Amino acid sequence: MVLPVHILLSLLYILRDIADVKCQEWLDHPDVDRHIQLGRELLTQGLYDDALSHYHAAVEADPYNYLTYYTRATVYLAIGRIASAIKDLSKVIELKPDFASARLQRGNILFKQGKLDEAHIDYENVLRVDPMNSEAHHGYNLIEPIKRDVQLAYSLFADHSYHEAVDVLTRLLQEVPWDAKLREMRAHCYEKLGDLMSAISDLRGILKSQTDSQLRYLKLSELYYEMGDTEESLNSIRECLRFDPDHKGCFTHYKYVKKIAALLKAMQNFMNEGNFVECIARAEKAIPLETKVPRIMYTLRAKHCKCLNKAGKSMEAVKACTEALEIYPDDLDALCERGDAHIANENFDDAIQDFQKATNLNDHSQRAHDGLRRAQKLQKQAKKRNYYAILGVKRTANKREILKAYRKMAQKWHPDNFQGDEKGTAEKKFIDIAAAKEVLTDPEKRQKFDNGEDPLDPESQQQGFNPFAGFHHFDRGGGPFTFKFHFS
Repeated sequence: MVLPVHILLSLLYILRDIADVKCQEWLDHPDVDRHIQLGRELLTQGLYDDALSHYHAAVEADPYNYLTYYTRATVYLAIGRIASAIKDLSKVIELKPDFASARLQRGNILFKQGKLDEAHIDYENVLRVDPMNSEAHHGYNLIEPIKRDVQLAYSLFADHSYHEAVDVLTRLLQEVPWDAKLREMRAHCYEKLGDLMSAISDLRGILKSQTDSQLRYLKLSELYYEMGDTEESLNSIRECLRFDPDHKGCFTHYKYVKKIAALLKAMQNFMNEGNFVECIARAEKAIPLETKVPRIMYTLRAKHCKCLNKAGKSMEAVKACTEALEIYPDDLDALCERGDAHIANENFDDAIQDFQKATNLNDHSQRAHDGLRRAQKLQKQAKKRNYYAILGVKRTANKREILKAYRKMAQKWHPDNFQGDEKGTAEKKFIDIAAAKEVLTDPEKRQKFDNGEDPLDPESQQQGFNPFAGFHHFDRGGGPFTFKFHFS
């Protein structure tokens, strides 16, 4: 832990002032003085635990010297161990009831904790000894206004006026920052308002000093889970179980979150590996488990949609993306993912609608703009020659599926199978089939076509495209020419 410079300087000034006191008890106990000196040196080096060990030794060497307790209390206070600081200050007051500095310090701590009645008593005692003490006057005069604001905050919270309650609580916590009840109330308000990060921040503020609060760790874990952060949710719930392994609520939540987190992690790992079939299997196992938390429900469906798209299951991908968009209708990634699935299904109007909405939501999204342009080009292209439709394959078909479809169509429409007027129609069909094979089995040409550009425009066809390439003919006993298929 590193102390802020202003706190460290204040602490060293206090310790210097204490050291300047000509305390006969310290003169009679040289070990105490040695430990105090060593503790001060270690503090300047930032070795707070080592420094504290010397202050502990000083207290043990002279357990009836109020200054050793006071010295240690200032160190505890500086490093945030508030309960230990109060305990030492109370011991100081027990040993020396008229020591105003200890009462003032304890009053200030109690004030910041929101223990206003106890702080009131300490401030009054200080003012009896030192009527002109401005710090005691300041704290004393703030107590009644703060009490009124506390009552107002509770009233607003009870009326579900969460915005107004947050304003009052924020004002209060500037004066009483260690009041756990007020900070927890503000966390509840933030949660009701949907500001989960602020709620988490308030709960973490409490847990810095009250680390054994199992219910707060459970709430913290639930908030992280609601945000969709399963890893932080697990970290928080493990803290609860560290203090109480048998805590029923924490253990039940831990088992559930652990299962969902493992499935999400597996899905992501399979996506990274390109194993989309296994990703889909994990998604279909996880989706029925979560029916309450929108962010997790969305994440599962969005990943499911992406894996389905990558696996070539575009119809199922549309359904999964639609389910995700029912949770968050304006999610850019889900809109673009569904747009891609619509393109794979040749539903260009739907694709344009999704990408158009995505660009309206975020005009700086390159993916949305590229998708929109592609869908518009493909829509125009669909009115001309569609090589996928010619072969009767999906846009997600692999090379093996394309060649299989090509062989089937080529055999069906080969011109030698037809006579008369039908032969002319078959020749046109055969040219289209051969063109489709050429484009869809060439990665570069296929990519161009998928981007809405036909790589075989009429000009390029005239400059060397041969629809009968790959076929050899032979004369079968003087009869008419027939064709022997030869496929690579």
